[in-house]
Amino acid sequence: MRAIVCGTWGGPEQLTLAEVPEPVPKPDEVKIDVHACSVNFADLLMIGGTYQTRPSLPFVPGLEAAGTIASAPEGSGFQPGDRVVAILWHGGYAEQAVASVRETFLLPAGVSFDVAAALTSAYVSTALALIRVAHLKPSEVLLVLGASGGVGLAAVQLGKALGATVIAVASTPDKLAIAREAGADHVISHAAGDWKEQVLAVAGASGVSVCFDPVGGPLFDPALSTLGWGGRYVLVGFAAGQVPKIPANRLLVKHRAVLGSSLRYFRYHDPAALRETLEQLFAWYAQGRILPRITARLPLERTADGLRTLAERRAIGKVVVHVREDQDAPRDTR
Repeated sequence: MRAIVCGTWGGPEQLTLAEVPEPVPKPDEVKIDVHACSVNFADLLMIGGTYQTRPSLPFVPGLEAAGTIASAPEGSGFQPGDRVVAILWHGGYAEQAVASVRETFLLPAGVSFDVAAALTSAYVSTALALIRVAHLKPSEVLLVLGASGGVGLAAVQLGKALGATVIAVASTPDKLAIAREAGADHVISHAAGDWKEQVLAVAGASGVSVCFDPVGGPLFDPALSTLGWGGRYVLVGFAAGQVPKIPANRLLVKHRAVLGSSLRYFRYHDPAALRETLEQLFAWYAQGRILPRITARLPLERTADGLRTLAERRAIGKVVVHVREDQDAPRDTR
């Protein structure tokens, strides 16, 4: 089968398209004929050897797989031909992948493979961060950093679905316009020297309730200052490449909290949350309350190009890799 292979640690340029043996599922795994997989920042960390865990070389990257069941163990509830999406440790950029039965989910009618791939990593991880870690409530104020990227736009849409007032922060007018289209109530460029003051002005006297941060780096310190009494700062990644130092004394001042959220560790410690979260996302998608913004669809051989757009901070929304060309449904144009 065809697959994208990481043979050495490095950037997207060292990935190769190769013929590799089909994966062999374990007794508790399904085999999936993959149709679509999305591009995620964690893929860059994984192929660079800087992720929390490092697969043995060579390996196939790709953190989810949307497609059809090729085989499934008896009693799993899956049958060959079922349309599914699965969360993977890696292996999605290939014509076939294996996945744990408990991390494989049937797709509702009307959810295309494109949408499933775009929802699974970015939206599930974002929803876990906002709902189960930050406990975002209706009427609270949500500040979203990096608001034009895949998880940033997910946070904007999910914040609105949860009833929050959303302040989106990004770098350029084009990116801010996209965040506005996604439902942000206020958009602010962090290129402006007074962006923190602008956030405080629109947040009001109570300040920001929750800050969602996939960026880290120099935005952390001013964003922390926008939190009001009982504010929660949720770190989900460090796209800026710099892990911020947390000034513990400033947490005391307003009963603030800095929290971490990782999809990987929910998989270890609360796997039931994955199914519940994805079911909620499918329901909101059906209601038109969320819609992944897919800005590029690339064939498997151009996977490295998609990853490069992330590495160069050019990606807006989600980039989806078409592993097979026979996509299952017309693309959603809502």
